[in-house]
Amino acid sequence: MMKKRADAPGVAVATPESAAALLRRVEWTALRRLDGLLQGGFPTASRGSGMDLADLREYQPSDDVRHIDWNVTARSAQPHVRVFTEDREMSACLIADGSGSMDFGSSPRTKRVVQTEFIALMAQLFTRHGNRVGGLLGGTGNAGWLPARGGRAQVMHLLEQLQKRRPPAQDDGGLAAWLQAAGRGLKRRSTVFVVSDFISPPGWERPLARLAERHDVIAVRLVDPLEQSLPDVGLLTLRDAETGEQMLVDTHDRVFRQRFARAAAAREAQLRQSFADAGADALEVATDCDLPDAIARFADLRRRRARRLASPARVA
Repeated sequence: MMKKRADAPGVAVATPESAAALLRRVEWTALRRLDGLLQGGFPTASRGSGMDLADLREYQPSDDVRHIDWNVTARSAQPHVRVFTEDREMSACLIADGSGSMDFGSSPRTKRVVQTEFIALMAQLFTRHGNRVGGLLGGTGNAGWLPARGGRAQVMHLLEQLQKRRPPAQDDGGLAAWLQAAGRGLKRRSTVFVVSDFISPPGWERPLARLAERHDVIAVRLVDPLEQSLPDVGLLTLRDAETGEQMLVDTHDRVFRQRFARAAAAREAQLRQSFADAGADALEVATDCDLPDAIARFADLRRRRARRLASPARVA
């Protein structure tokens, strides 16, 4: 359900939805479309004697001769063995940005609504396949860290804590502090989803890179079309959701709109470079996009890349 916010005419925001209702809606509208997504899209970090090929390396005396790849051995003149993905449970950590900018949205769905739907969907996808999921929820204070556990009860607890979030204090460190806390809290290698719009004070790049050194990090960037370009609607009051600062701008001014678009494009390029430098994959999710389709395309790209990296031609 949607309603108009009294202090922002024309902007629709979502009414509170119970964790049970949200989970039921996600299961009916999205989960069935993505069933089986984790097979190959988000592989386990362990390697061993499973079924999925993970890598090729030179033969060592302790290796099983049944795993020798004779085609690669013949081409390289050195014995090579296949290394497979171990069949073990996965552990996922969902880091949710709780800053004020997440409440922005030019469509009925704000970035915070899309964030909650994404976390509900991914948490249910992981736990229904026997894996564990935890999280760090910005804006929930000391209760923000949730250790990874399995089962539907864990998903419900995660969503209930999301709904209890409060606007964080401006001196809480923002995204950088949440990433550092996740690095300290994660004891085992995990798949980490950082669900944020990355509109945060500078300094989060280094903690993100450190997190990616030990974990499989995916930066889920939430965006809104109005953040890329402004429409020609005359005088408009813009408010910084992080600081509360307001500015009156004239969107009739074509030069101003062009400057805004160039600044947005420059920030796009800078963010993508930051993700690449940190070694984190990036998934962009817009407030007006189809969430299951975006996740499915992203998982398919990761699966194809993993197959290319594991191909014999790379070793040869």
